[in-house]
Amino acid sequence: MAAGSSAPELVTAFLGAFVTKGDIGVSTILGSAIYNLLGISAACGLFSSVVSRLSCWPLFRDCLAYTISAAAVLAMISDNRIYWYESASLLLIYGCYILVLCFDIKINQYLMKKFSPCCACFTKAMEENAEQQPLVGWRDESGPLIRQQSRTDSGIFQDELDYSQLSTSLHGLDEISEDHPNVFTMPEADMKRILWVLSLPIITLLYLTIPDCRRQFWRNWFMVTFLISAAWISAITYVLVWMVTIAGETLGIPESVMGLTLLAAGTSVPDTVASVLVARKGNGDMAMSNIVGSNVFDMLCLGIPWFIKTAFINTSGPIEVNSSGLTYTAISLICSVGFIFLAVHLNGWKIDKKLGTICFVLYLVFTVLSILYELGIIGNNPTRVCGN
Repeated sequence: MAAGSSAPELVTAFLGAFVTKGDIGVSTILGSAIYNLLGISAACGLFSSVVSRLSCWPLFRDCLAYTISAAAVLAMISDNRIYWYESASLLLIYGCYILVLCFDIKINQYLMKKFSPCCACFTKAMEENAEQQPLVGWRDESGPLIRQQSRTDSGIFQDELDYSQLSTSLHGLDEISEDHPNVFTMPEADMKRILWVLSLPIITLLYLTIPDCRRQFWRNWFMVTFLISAAWISAITYVLVWMVTIAGETLGIPESVMGLTLLAAGTSVPDTVASVLVARKGNGDMAMSNIVGSNVFDMLCLGIPWFIKTAFINTSGPIEVNSSGLTYTAISLICSVGFIFLAVHLNGWKIDKKLGTICFVLYLVFTVLSILYELGIIGNNPTRVCGN
């Protein structure tokens, strides 16, 4: 989920390094990271009718990995230069993160035994939640209700009972997979009709170019569907970056401000949709792991184009980065990670509307302060406009 929903950030990082040759890639990733941590957490709390319980270890693991990644990026951009060995260290950090995930269950079990007084509280809280809300989980309109199990692992592996029930409900979905509504059928509501007419050219283009692997005829073409969809995401992200860059140059707005606001929210739409959907089904661990895990992947997004450019294309010198405002943003990121972990702990390890409201207010505060610092209104930061 984290890697798939972060595809726009990866494309934006490449465009910033090789096409626009500016700070729009790094500022977009740092800005979308704040949006992911606080904005999407707010959306999960405010737009979900289910109170989702969280496990201690997955959130701690992802927050620690992201804090290390953000600190590494902060150290790299502090001198306004990115060298090949610095970008390679980002890839190394992500590789270590993947290695930890490979042994995630064993590490979790060891820590549960080592810190049993602390973790026992969380286990007891999850068991109480399972008793009070036994029907939280996957729900299908006509299918069975699948109960979310109280577990001591990372929230990814479930009991065999869950898998059998899940396979049963998915089998029911397979039986009706041929009855998908036609995308060219006009909706009945007036507002939906207007939106349908406006989006009809895009719907037609995607319908003609992307195989619908939900249908029996295209079922074995799922990899082609994935690759073509990724190509469309890349193309649309290119247009988004290009339009924002031109708009910023025309209006005299710094490219880092554009990256922290419009591009940050725009490129994080897949993360928002994915996290809110799983949070509505009561899968809080999956939602939070996607939120923080996508930020760890975003750090990899910065490492890949930087490493390719400094190690293979422009080996004569480092990449120049305007880091004065981005340094403040990176520090804000580290603070926001600590806030998320502390807020979830004080909120009883659950995602609800109270946590969503607090995250939303804090996101507005962080964004306003970052924009004011980028514009030079607060602090001592010289403003650099798009195209200059």
